[in-house]
Amino acid sequence: MRILLVGAGGVGGAFAAIAARRDFFEEIVVADYDLGRAERAAAQDSRYVAARIDASSAASVTALCHEHGITHVMNAVDPVFNMPVFEGAFAAGADYVDMAMSLSTPHPETPHTTTGVKLGDLQFAQESRWEEAGRLALVGMGVEPGLSDVFARYAADHLFSEIDELGTRDGANLVVTDDDGNEIFAPSFSMWTTIEECLNPPVIWERERGWFTTPPFSEPEVFDFPEGIGPVECVNVEHEEVLLMPRWVDCRRATFKYGLGEEFITILKALHTLGLDSTEKVRVKGVEVSPRDVVAAVLPDPATIGPRMTGKTCAGLWVTGRGTDGEPRSTYLHHVVDNEWSMAEYGHQCVVWQTAINPVIALELLATRVWHGAGVLGPEAFDAVPFLDLLTAYGSPWGIQELDPS
Repeated sequence: MRILLVGAGGVGGAFAAIAARRDFFEEIVVADYDLGRAERAAAQDSRYVAARIDASSAASVTALCHEHGITHVMNAVDPVFNMPVFEGAFAAGADYVDMAMSLSTPHPETPHTTTGVKLGDLQFAQESRWEEAGRLALVGMGVEPGLSDVFARYAADHLFSEIDELGTRDGANLVVTDDDGNEIFAPSFSMWTTIEECLNPPVIWERERGWFTTPPFSEPEVFDFPEGIGPVECVNVEHEEVLLMPRWVDCRRATFKYGLGEEFITILKALHTLGLDSTEKVRVKGVEVSPRDVVAAVLPDPATIGPRMTGKTCAGLWVTGRGTDGEPRSTYLHHVVDNEWSMAEYGHQCVVWQTAINPVIALELLATRVWHGAGVLGPEAFDAVPFLDLLTAYGSPWGIQELDPS
């Protein structure tokens, strides 16, 4: 396996650090628009080489694939670049993996009740093309989406006879401080992506209605996260799990709720009110710039905040329904990463590390042919057990918490 890693930022850098400890690949080309950043990530392993790439250009992706004999393209850039990377991989005859799907477009007239172009629609529209070519595009293979989708497959195959709701629940107790020890606002993931998913209308799936939308930050609930994180208020957020799980897993309802916190929600609402979430370029003193790019640029780089961050992050899936014994069951399958551990063990903060480990595992399963297929497929299309076994073998075990089904 010869991998082109597109993007050497927070998640891409963590991907390179995790993969360096595995032997399932021959070479990884670490590529970024910033060649220096690619070179720093590539310096840790003799099987890595650095290259410059323009992720907005499918031709640039294809050319680099041909130059290095790439078999698999790993997309680790913001999802605004998904389609050029996706199409560049196909043109090169390579398989493809990403951690977030093609972007949505809200319904022009009723955005808070009706879906427009949904997450992943542009990729699923090419499913037959990939299948006929015998090529695989594994989409949504991060942590959320990704690991939570693996949990859905595991729950359906091994824990439940009937599923009412697949509810992805994501929360943390992370704190970032400045040099004086004061808590500061510093998102632990790409602010560009965070704005996109949190301010778009959230999507819900129900068997009777199909996919529909609600207003941002709707249906708040307090969820008690494990391993000392505790209760966090979670709200509906647009996310790929809701678009993926119902395609392969039988359930009555699918939701995604994120523990943003009151301060974060207030800031996101203010950005929207001021138009600073816009991706449309405006002219400022003779320079054209996107307001959202400015917001992302003035905040700390998520890849650099690890040394000043404390706490844990939890990704998981809350499944309700009936167990294999026919009795009511409520189960939370989860994966918790402590920032102190990930920094000490890998030198990367816990949120980007938790995201990056999942595509590394998926690529190892593809390299060994434990997972195989063709077309545009989500993680739910594959056997969950080998994946979860490898997650534990990588030194980061997952857990199951039984909740009161009443």
